[in-house]
Amino acid sequence: MFRLCLRYTGDYHDAEDVMIIAFHKVFKNIRNFEYRGDGSLKRWVKTIMINESLMFLKSSRKFMFETIDNTHIQIADGIENTIDAEQIYQLILKLPDGYRTVVNLFIIDGLSHEEIANQLGISVNTSKSQLSRARALLKEQLFKLEENGR
Repeated sequence: MFRLCLRYTGDYHDAEDVMIIAFHKVFKNIRNFEYRGDGSLKRWVKTIMINESLMFLKSSRKFMFETIDNTHIQIADGIENTIDAEQIYQLILKLPDGYRTVVNLFIIDGLSHEEIANQLGISVNTSKSQLSRARALLKEQLFKLEENGR
């Protein structure tokens, strides 16, 4: 759960704070939990962690989203398979708050752009542009890692 909070906050100490607050909510509301099969407790706790992380970002960082209409950023594919998951995780942590939040919600947690827009109070186009820019930035950073590794 700590790594989940860290994915959203991008800062070790903020992630610790968010996780503690979220676990407090979990234990305070555990009697409201309804068992719905294997993994339901984990999903419930994960949802609380994500929501608490988003509330933290909204209240403390006031991250900004940029809206770009009909802009497509293209970067050629061709990155070798020499980059491991931990390196990608570290690159995601370095993304600006808005980019990182949309990447986490869309790619990792599987929300649609409509769900992201509703949860963050932004437009669907803003969610899509944040994801597009985040992917372009990640690809650029991955190419730099690849070049430095040779």
